[in-house]
Amino acid sequence: MSYCVYCESPKTKEVHKVYHDQQYGFPIAEDDDLFGRLILEINQAGLSWETILNKQTNFEEAYSNFNIEKIASYTEEDRERLLSNAGIIRNKLKVNAAIHNAQQVLHMRQEFGSFKKWLDIHHPLSREEWTKLFKKTFKFVGGEIVNEFLMSTGYLPGAHDEDCPVFEEIIKLKPKWLES
Repeated sequence: MSYCVYCESPKTKEVHKVYHDQQYGFPIAEDDDLFGRLILEINQAGLSWETILNKQTNFEEAYSNFNIEKIASYTEEDRERLLSNAGIIRNKLKVNAAIHNAQQVLHMRQEFGSFKKWLDIHHPLSREEWTKLFKKTFKFVGGEIVNEFLMSTGYLPGAHDEDCPVFEEIIKLKPKWLES
C-alpha cells in the first residue's frame, strides 16, 4: 500500500502505519469514541504521537473505555487513580481537562442530542473558528489540539495526501455535506 509521505519513511513505526490506515481521518459516529480521540489529542500535547499510540489501550482502560458519563462523574479518588497510573500521561491539567470536558459534553447532549451532533451542527468552520469554539467550550484545547482532533475525525481536511489510498476510502465514508 502506498502511504502518505510521513508513513513512507523507513523510520515510521508500525503503530503509526496501523493508525494511518485504520483510524486517522476516518469519521467517528459514537460520542464515546469521539471523546476518546479528544482525550488522546489533549494528552499528546508536548509529547510524540507515538507515545500516545503506544499507550492507547492504557488510556481506554484508565478512562472507563472513554465512557463520557463515567468520566464526568469521576471523583477526587478517580483523579488520584489517574495521576498515579504509569500507563497513561500523569498530568494534572490533562486529567482535570478530561473530567471537565466530559461534563461539558453532557451539557452539549442536553442541548444538541450528542457530541457528534454538536460537531455536525457547527460544520463547516475554519480551523480558527473551530479553535475559538473549542476554547469557549473545553479546557486544554489549543489550536494544534483542535486541528489534530478535527483532522483525525474527518471534520477538517489534511489527514491524508490525495494520492493516498486511504484518502479514497475516507471520501467514500464521509457524508456528502461533511466534505465541504
